[in-house]
Amino acid sequence: MTVSTSVEPLPVDQSTALAEFARACKSAARSVSLYPGTHPAIAVALSRVTAAGKRLTVAGDITLGVHPDILVVEGRVPARTDASIGELASLLHDRLVGELRITRDAESEDWHSLLLILSRTPEELLHDGGIGKAWSGSGCANLEIREIDYAEVLRERAGGDEAAWDRIIACCLQGETVAMDDSALAALVATVTDQERFGELLARLQASPAAADAGMGATAAALLQLLRAAVEAAAAKGGDREHVLGTIAGSMGRLTPEMLLRVLAAKHGEGPDSVIASSVVERMTDDTIASFVANSVAVDHGATERLAHAFEALVPESERKEALLGLAEAKARTTDLGKDSRFDDLWQSAKDMLRSYSDKKYVSEEYGRELTAAKTRAVDVERVSDDPPERVEQWLTTISDPSLRELDVLLLVDLLKIEDDPVRWSALAAIVASELEKRAVLGELEAAANFAAAILREQTSEGRAQLAATAASCAERLASGPLVRHVAAHLRGADDASVHAAARLCHMLGAAAVKPLAEALAVEENNRAIRALREILLDFGAVGRSSVEQLKTSTNPAVRRTAIDLLRVFGGNDALPELASMLGDSDEQVQRDAVRAIVQIGTDAAYAVLQRTLTTDATSRDAIVQQLIALRDNKATPLLCYVLSSTAPDGSMTATHLQIIEALGGLGAHPDSTQALQVALHRNIWWAPFRTARLREAAATALMRIGAPETAAVLEEASQTGSRRVRKIARVKAAAAARRERGVA
Repeated sequence: MTVSTSVEPLPVDQSTALAEFARACKSAARSVSLYPGTHPAIAVALSRVTAAGKRLTVAGDITLGVHPDILVVEGRVPARTDASIGELASLLHDRLVGELRITRDAESEDWHSLLLILSRTPEELLHDGGIGKAWSGSGCANLEIREIDYAEVLRERAGGDEAAWDRIIACCLQGETVAMDDSALAALVATVTDQERFGELLARLQASPAAADAGMGATAAALLQLLRAAVEAAAAKGGDREHVLGTIAGSMGRLTPEMLLRVLAAKHGEGPDSVIASSVVERMTDDTIASFVANSVAVDHGATERLAHAFEALVPESERKEALLGLAEAKARTTDLGKDSRFDDLWQSAKDMLRSYSDKKYVSEEYGRELTAAKTRAVDVERVSDDPPERVEQWLTTISDPSLRELDVLLLVDLLKIEDDPVRWSALAAIVASELEKRAVLGELEAAANFAAAILREQTSEGRAQLAATAASCAERLASGPLVRHVAAHLRGADDASVHAAARLCHMLGAAAVKPLAEALAVEENNRAIRALREILLDFGAVGRSSVEQLKTSTNPAVRRTAIDLLRVFGGNDALPELASMLGDSDEQVQRDAVRAIVQIGTDAAYAVLQRTLTTDATSRDAIVQQLIALRDNKATPLLCYVLSSTAPDGSMTATHLQIIEALGGLGAHPDSTQALQVALHRNIWWAPFRTARLREAAATALMRIGAPETAAVLEEASQTGSRRVRKIARVKAAAAARRERGVA
């Protein structure tokens, strides 16, 4: 949903205040998610948000309306578009915030509580009852949140039945380990009550790209799980089980012959799949079977052997076949195939095949007798077997589909160990790499790491030299694909063992994994995943640093900011040249992060870099100065004094000088600040007397606030030897300092 730009816009000053507020919130949200609660960066960020909130509510309390891509105030949109407003709107809207009411009394504690909640993923908030419940538990009264109705959001995001069905299909394809959420179950219950819509859901499952990737066996398993889930969900809602089974059976005509054969095979098996398959097949009517035949012939332009096999299994009686084929012909004539001039010939050919299909041409009479005898003997053996049920169950698990797939992969891994030819080894490695990616998608990180070790060990000193180049190429392909993104996504809820496996996998991929890891970190919002990604990246050491340096040229500011943070931790003084090059970045937040990183390194070389930039780059000076002031760190005093003494308080620099002087007053005693403030106290701008008075007053106040003997001496000397106006100001501040000293004493 996008707000129309034809409505009356906000005033320019309020639009500017809203943009500053949005930027401050986004920066603070990132600090809260990255650093522990006592970190100085959080205090600085919260102070900015509080100040921005005060400016936004200068005329009174306001309510921000939250849309997916914009914030509005009483229906009025900002006068100018600003990316930060859109980003904050998206952050709030994703967490179902419909309105945010800000009072003039909102303080840092209120903003900290809100940002802590916003740092959680939408899924976590929904699982715990939504943002409204989370906020009500915070006990903060200076901010109010109106939560968006969840059902409305589902309608907005889902885009109709298709999106809900896609979530249902995804859950079924992942097996019983993934439970459907409440919205998916509600959509499934609504669908299973309508035969036509449930048939469309079955068709969508069979046509799903994810099903095609999973294979026919996994898709059939997903189909059976879908049927069970539909019956169970409807029963839980008080639905009529018989009616639901009838609806499902009536939808079977939308299945392909291959899928229906899988259902028929499950009917003769055991367990819950057998129960649901039997229940559905037994309720298939002649009309449903005729629809199945007609649809299959229409799609394939004729009868296939799979269709004939399914039709034979459903309708073994010859007399019934004739009646059903007549009904199927009538249905087929209503399809697109019925409009084809060759329809009569095509149908006759299909009819002949379906009427006379049998397996006699594939199975000889003698072999058929052997099969029948073998079946009888197998039944007899089962009846007289004295093996305990536990042993039989254990034997059966060794031939289950998962066990057989696992054995296939282990066989390939063993072949990788003994194969020396690079060409044949590469073909085997490609198959194992494909399985590795599947395991990563499913979150089986330990198995994925083991498969990676089987391939990538060859590029290490312990591997075989003739295979090293091929293994390195495979590692590069894996790192450049979606593998790292899948691993990063599963870190949000991973246990320690899975995090260790993810780290092992990424380090085996080598330096090529650093860039996708950093890009994943730049957009990640889950605190657990952020910590895990940072630890994995830091473990790369020098190799990681060289790769991170490449990220500083990314077109995405978030990636560049992540590069700054990692460069600071990786490199120390060695990273200063790269950090210095980012002081002139086009994005203000990137500039601020670069300054903060250099100051946090805190060495003489780091401050020398900032001083050179202050001297040579006037365009970056203001951003650097503002960041130095915001740090409130005594280490920044020499740099602030340098700016104060090397620039003139003209134009916009007047406000900068006043800010620096005020900051020096709060940073404590320092020889450089004492000298710089003394110069500022005696500075005379004869053509601007009011500006001179403001600067002198600020310098004297700062000297008084420091309260050290040397600053008191400067005030005393100025009260005796300074100009008339300087003496007057100095006497007042010196007297105030003396009174304060006596009060303390």
